[in-house]
Amino acid sequence: MFIERAAAIPLITHDPYFSIWCGSDRPTDKDPIHWSGLPQALRGRLHAGGKTYAFLGDPKGLPVLPVFSINVTALSTEYTYTFGDRKLSVRFTSPLIPSDLVLLSRPVSYIDCRLTGEDPADDIQIEFQLGRSIVSTDNSLIIGHSGFVPEMPMFHPVTNETVYTAAYHYAVMGRADQKPLGYSGDNHTIDFGYVYLASAGNDACLSFDAENSRVLYREPLYGEIHLAVAYDDLVSINYFGEWVRAYWTKTYGTIQTAIGAAIADREMILSLCKKQDEKVEQNARAACPGDDYALLCIFAFRHTLAAHKLIENSEGELAFLSKENDSNGCIGTVDVSYPSTPLLLLENPDLVKGLMNPVFRFSSCPVWEYDFAPHDVGRYPYAWGQVYGVNPAHRDLAWTHHQGGVYPPFYQYPSGLEVYSLRGQMPVEECGNMLIMAAACCLKDGSADYAIPHMDTLRKWTGYLVTYGEDPGEQLCTDDFAGHLAHNVNLSAKAIMGVEAFAQILSLAGDGEEAARYHETAKKMAKSLEDRSFAEDHYSLVYPSSADDSAYRDTWSLKYNMVWDRLFGSSLFDPKVFEIETDTYVKKANPYGTPLDNRSTYTKSDWILWSAALTDSGEKRQSLIHPIARFLQETPSRYPFSDWYFTDTGLYRAFKGRSVQGGIFMPVLADQGLFSL
Repeated sequence: MFIERAAAIPLITHDPYFSIWCGSDRPTDKDPIHWSGLPQALRGRLHAGGKTYAFLGDPKGLPVLPVFSINVTALSTEYTYTFGDRKLSVRFTSPLIPSDLVLLSRPVSYIDCRLTGEDPADDIQIEFQLGRSIVSTDNSLIIGHSGFVPEMPMFHPVTNETVYTAAYHYAVMGRADQKPLGYSGDNHTIDFGYVYLASAGNDACLSFDAENSRVLYREPLYGEIHLAVAYDDLVSINYFGEWVRAYWTKTYGTIQTAIGAAIADREMILSLCKKQDEKVEQNARAACPGDDYALLCIFAFRHTLAAHKLIENSEGELAFLSKENDSNGCIGTVDVSYPSTPLLLLENPDLVKGLMNPVFRFSSCPVWEYDFAPHDVGRYPYAWGQVYGVNPAHRDLAWTHHQGGVYPPFYQYPSGLEVYSLRGQMPVEECGNMLIMAAACCLKDGSADYAIPHMDTLRKWTGYLVTYGEDPGEQLCTDDFAGHLAHNVNLSAKAIMGVEAFAQILSLAGDGEEAARYHETAKKMAKSLEDRSFAEDHYSLVYPSSADDSAYRDTWSLKYNMVWDRLFGSSLFDPKVFEIETDTYVKKANPYGTPLDNRSTYTKSDWILWSAALTDSGEKRQSLIHPIARFLQETPSRYPFSDWYFTDTGLYRAFKGRSVQGGIFMPVLADQGLFSL
């Protein structure tokens, strides 16, 4: 899809560390950025007729090639520039194809350059530069939500090598003092591992600029040239005490082998990418005709997948671990996984299982002695047990929280230590999330096989929802930035759908009698929600707190959790509820979207799309989707597709580059359904 502008445009996107974006109107306005906003010195130059032109990154005073067009698909971004009577196209492709786990995990992107027009008389060469910032964090620039800046060295020396082989040539650069997984935290780039720039071109010249600490590539451009950019992080995750490399290492022993395979299979892989691009756009246009929804799906695709790291431990357990980008850096957060599931259920339900496996594992640890589901399994890149809501007595906030320190391995702790503050938990939220995700996977599989080993745990969590979910007390939900809230109607809807999710699992497992009992419980809870939250022309944010409470009638909220009633085909709610609610959302829309609820003008883009999936009306869907597309194209906040922003100004509130944007695909999932054929 051709665009004029977007908040940030993906260039190279693989995982929370290897993530490079253009965060400006023109690719030469400044250097590309990491999702966090920190600079990533990837620069492009064109040499012709004794002159040098910049086409990517800080031009450093050089003349720049004007952009003719920008074309973004699910897996590629192509800039086309004018150069006299000719055109130069530069295409970046990150082949994140979810159906192929090795390809999804392999950290190799393509850069393809093509010159069209009359045959040039000049000797034209393309140059790319990879700077130190790609492999070594400038810690002086790291400023999180607290405004705290770590007191750590700004720069570290880097080492380099250039290697010429029969198959391809490459230059490699990395920190001289390698400390893989040397810290844990949120808004920073990687500070270990090695970046590679490779070409199979016979005339490719690779070198290292020691003065500026950067890798240089230069090659004559007669028609087309093809490059590969790769990153070897050496070790990816500490998974409950096991140092685990990325999933791609199961197939390729070294990054050099992986790069060689990527170069050799380039045409085939680009063909697969084209098919994936077409599928994403066609599905989007079928769910909501026009460009707006297609734009959102295109920008959410790489964005979502690259917010995860895919691993498999020594026991063969698959884990698809998200990083809670620009939020708190948590790894494997349940209420971040939950909104991402629409994309993953559409493309590969095994990835949803990979979201849940670490949570089931941690919930069986002695330290987690609660009858509800945990919030997370650690802080990236350490899956060492939940860090959300930890009692202050068990952590040193000054170091651990702000300066990249590693939380203790809570998964090893015994019971009885009161590691967690109960007020800081999300009991109804996370129980509902895990039950719904498990049921969705089972329905896609047409079998309860995935859930059966966890039935005791799922039954316990369902019991919690039956006891406390009909009218939740004062507790947090996934929208925890809004604070604690009692009598939360949307949280009650999640509890209802969590109970129904367990009924769906039981039915697939062949226990129809027990499934019917839980279904009837969910149905009674749903009727209670309808009766108690109805406020004449909408359903309220909260239940009335007493018989004479009328203030609740002036409240409202997005009831995005109800969408699973459509997906499960469970008919818990009267269909008129969905249409009444959708009409409310349309009426409440601001220029850049419908607010999350009546308490603020901010919203969550993922939840608006879930809410849009409550209706089959294309007109209503478009009314809710168009303002988000407008936000993505007009926001002055130049970060990757924020999911939390102000609907009146279009300004980013927080959250960028997060996996939750997989929720953008909910209308597609709602239309296609969960049930296996």
